[in-house]
Amino acid sequence: MEGHEHTHEHSGHGHGGHRHGGWGRLRHRAGHVLKPHSHEATDKVDAAMETSREGMRTLWISLAVLGLTTVVQALIVAVSGSVALLGDTVHNAADALTAVPLGIAFVLGRRAANRRYTYGYGRAEDLAGVVIVATIGASAAFAAYEAVDRLLHPRDVTHLWAVAAAALVGFAGNEWVARLRIRTGRRIGSAALVADGLHARTDGFTSLAVLCGAGGAALGWRLADPVVGLLITAAILFVLRDAAREVYRRLMDSVDPALVDAAEAALLDVPGIRAVGKVRMRWIGHALRAEADIVVDPHLTVVRAHALAVAAEHALIHAVPRLTAATVHTDHAPAPDDDTAADPHAELAHHAPAH
Repeated sequence: MEGHEHTHEHSGHGHGGHRHGGWGRLRHRAGHVLKPHSHEATDKVDAAMETSREGMRTLWISLAVLGLTTVVQALIVAVSGSVALLGDTVHNAADALTAVPLGIAFVLGRRAANRRYTYGYGRAEDLAGVVIVATIGASAAFAAYEAVDRLLHPRDVTHLWAVAAAALVGFAGNEWVARLRIRTGRRIGSAALVADGLHARTDGFTSLAVLCGAGGAALGWRLADPVVGLLITAAILFVLRDAAREVYRRLMDSVDPALVDAAEAALLDVPGIRAVGKVRMRWIGHALRAEADIVVDPHLTVVRAHALAVAAEHALIHAVPRLTAATVHTDHAPAPDDDTAADPHAELAHHAPAH
């Protein structure tokens, strides 16, 4: 039986599988009235554009806040000569500039699919994640260079009160931006935006490290400033590791196994589905797509089998958050009165990959 693809808009509500009989059917229909979702492709595009707009708003706000923070810190670096604050300032500037590739990715993600990019342009976010990782790595290298240079050529830090104030400004700005990015990223399903938020959060704690460096310098320890600069470098490297892991997983089509479990349970809960075969999922931007194999009764008509495929996709969209569409392949169980039936997939056997 051939597979069918049915596209539905997912409103972000995660239900379990639906038993469309009696009270379950009534409750399901009531849910559609209270929180309707559209089955039209145009509405799906509108929802994708809305999530992109929300991401863009977050990026613009982040750019403004971190840009102002960077300017304030840069002015104090110029008068104080603090290498620890310099490292923090450069890192904040790099963090602010990561809004540029993410913004480009969100804009590209709004473009409709075409015959060359048949799944659309959502994977541009993954490319933006690679740029973000590279930016974090470059800021770590620069901070390390400046800290080592100051260890080899120590000099006093002046205007320690201003350095301390700049550190507090850096912490406040970064923590505010981190919360905004992480909250928005999780809401719209953007791994790149969440990674960027975690990056900003660590920047905030490195700003507090600058405050400790200023305190050490005030007590007469000349090496406090470059030592804190090295600690900031180490913190940046930890952020680099976490961000690289998130981007790598997205590029490799990694999903949370719990989502697969939820999908399988939802399919088994659909009346008429005897068994569930392979279930595959992948992220495309901040939306999920799925492929699933289901086993149905061998005596079903094409019309009934198609209806089961539609019901299966419908159940998946309700069960898996941010799933926008699924391709469901229907297969039949062996007929109980036919032990000699040929394998319907025999013709494909020689195309199966060798293990």
